[in-house]
Order: sequence, then C-alpha cells, then structure tokens
Amino acid sequence: MRILAIGDVIGKPGRQALSRLLPSLKEAYAVDFTIVNAENSAGGIGVTPETAADLWAAGADVLTSGNHVWAYKEILSVLDSEAPIIRPYNYPPGVNGRGYLIKNGVMVVNLIGRTFMSSYDCPFRTLDALLEQVKDKPPVIVVDFHAEATSEKVALGRYFDGRVSAVLGTHTHVGTIDAQILAGGTAYVTDIGMTGPVDSVIGDDPEMVLKRFLTMLPHRLSAGKGKTVMNAILVDIDNISGKATRIERLQKETE
Repeated sequence: MRILAIGDVIGKPGRQALSRLLPSLKEAYAVDFTIVNAENSAGGIGVTPETAADLWAAGADVLTSGNHVWAYKEILSVLDSEAPIIRPYNYPPGVNGRGYLIKNGVMVVNLIGRTFMSSYDCPFRTLDALLEQVKDKPPVIVVDFHAEATSEKVALGRYFDGRVSAVLGTHTHVGTIDAQILAGGTAYVTDIGMTGPVDSVIGDDPEMVLKRFLTMLPHRLSAGKGKTVMNAILVDIDNISGKATRIERLQKETE
C-alpha cells in the first residue's frame, strides 16, 4: 500500500495548491491513500466545513488536525459526524470528535504533543492504550503526531517502532530531512512541512509576523501570497505485516 501524507495546508493558497497538485501527484505515484493535515486550512488558522470540503474534493481520504482545529465552532458538528476528519486523540474526555478512524484498510491516529504546547493527556500512554483497546485494527497504522519539540517526536517514533506503520510529524510547517525507516519497520519523519506560500513565515504574511516580533503587540495574521509549495511524505507499507518498506520526501511548487 502506498500512502501519501501532506503537511499542514495553509489558507486559500494551500487549498489551491492542493487542488492543482494532488490529483496528478496521486496518479504519477500510484497513491492508494491520502492523509492531509487540515488544521490551518481556513485563513491560516482553523478549519471550516467549507475548507474541509475543498480538501476532500482535491483528493484527501482523511483529514487530520491539531491545536487549531477549534478555531471555528462550525467545525464541531463535522467532527461529530461520520466525515473522515479527526482531532488529536489525547485531548481530555468529552471533547468533540474522534481521534482515530479506520478507512480502506488504514487506521489513522492523530496525537498532539505536550512539550512547549499544553497539558494534554500523555500521547505515549494514550496510544499504548488505544492499540491495546482496538481489537480489529488493520496492520497498516499511520500516526500524525502534531507536536513542537523534535525530541518528543523522535521519542514517540522510537517508542512505537514496530507497533505502527508510520509516525509522521506535523505542526512546525518546516519539513525535516530525517525521513527514515526505523529498525522495527516504522516509517518516521520529524515534520512533513506545509502546503502554502513560499514567501512567508511558516505560511503567514511576513509583514504581519515581523510586526509581532518587532513590537511584541498582537497583530492579526493572514496567509502569505505568491508561489506555493506542497510538502509531502510518500510511504510504502506492506499491508500484511504493516511494516514500512520505503519512505520518500516530496516537494512540489506552483506559480
């Protein structure tokens, strides 16, 4: 099975890039299943029913998210529906939505980190419990770990090496060069990167970001403009053993 995981989609530029690039990319690489992180797809922060629909229309099979998924209350009813969108599994009990789903023979799990972020439930112990709890889980299990600290991401990849097919980091919007298959057969990368404007500060308009840094005053941020880039990770997984056999970073640009 060949899985394509696409990094955080940033606003309208990111959605347009996905729409332009994903269909041909899926065909060229014979992709079986596509996972897209959607949590910044609405104006650079949050996701709405409309932006989620854009990503599904572009070819996403499952949408993952992170700490910004709650920015628009309209998304709550979608999270509670059967639509293929998930939020981090290790939020406290009672939160809208679900943290994993199984579709087309793939179990997709969304986790969020704690280091430099917030006091979420432990992602290590939470995923431990989930893997024990789900008895009918398929061999192919892909984890989107939405976290800030490199060390926490690497540690989670090592901890679940051999027990999940892939641990793919999101959140920082900066793709890392450590795509690899760990000793136990788990595909790993610290961060996939983003799908959004090249001339930006992690997807946001540079002028607004610089005002924040220079004045330390709050300024409304918006997605950057111009040429866009899609950062993605391609993983081949044996659908019998659940072990990854190949991992490759992809980077595609549009004008």
